[in-house]
Amino acid sequence: MFPNARLRVLVTEPWFTKTITALIVLNALVLGAETSPALVASFGDVLHLVDRVALVVFVVELVLRFWAYGLGFFRDPWNWFDTVVVGVTLLPVSGAFSVLRALRVIRVLRLVSVVPSMRRVVAALLSALPGMASITALLALVLYVSAIIATKLFGAVAPDHFGDLGDSLFTLFQVMTGDAWSDVSRLVMEQQPFAWVFFIGFVIVTSFTVLNLFIAVAVSAMENQMGEERAEQGRGEAEVTMDVLAELRSLRTELRALRDSASG
Repeated sequence: MFPNARLRVLVTEPWFTKTITALIVLNALVLGAETSPALVASFGDVLHLVDRVALVVFVVELVLRFWAYGLGFFRDPWNWFDTVVVGVTLLPVSGAFSVLRALRVIRVLRLVSVVPSMRRVVAALLSALPGMASITALLALVLYVSAIIATKLFGAVAPDHFGDLGDSLFTLFQVMTGDAWSDVSRLVMEQQPFAWVFFIGFVIVTSFTVLNLFIAVAVSAMENQMGEERAEQGRGEAEVTMDVLAELRSLRTELRALRDSASG
């Protein structure tokens, strides 16, 4: 299929994008309303109609965009994302596949591809994944070593929390997230008063240090993403400036040629 320039202009118009965005938000509200038995009993037919109309519009939009860009449609990862999101919601929702009806809610994720600021955040998070993988490995190592130590130290006094390696891993993960960690530590400290040294050290290393590294990596990736966008905008403006200057030079050359021919 060859690209269609007129359709490309249509699908890139601001009003077209805003309309699709508004429909995505409306569809999200409808899907939320369908979780209320009272609203379904009163407005069920209207809600289902709006949901079907939204799905039809999304399919038509994808077809128009594919027609506008041709095979170039598949060069943009966000187009793949939109196609998968809409395609999943087209799966059969009856019989054994009725559970897939709940997947309609993922249409709301199309906001990520429509809203530029959300795209920047997702792109930054994806670029930060390699750094986050290293931090995750470090965190898992710290958690594993700490769980072995905690099992050895506190397995006898708190078998429900530190009876074996699995229990210790789960308990320390709970402590790392800050979920009632003081209750766990005080329970152990009733038998071992100096256990606070282990728990405070563990919280400082995991919650205050390692977890903050995730935030640092994400922020750094976001800054890099924004810097690349500014650089790209700068290159675009420079290209426009060069085109304008080239056009001016061409006009000057033509004027000079006209003058020479008139004088001759």
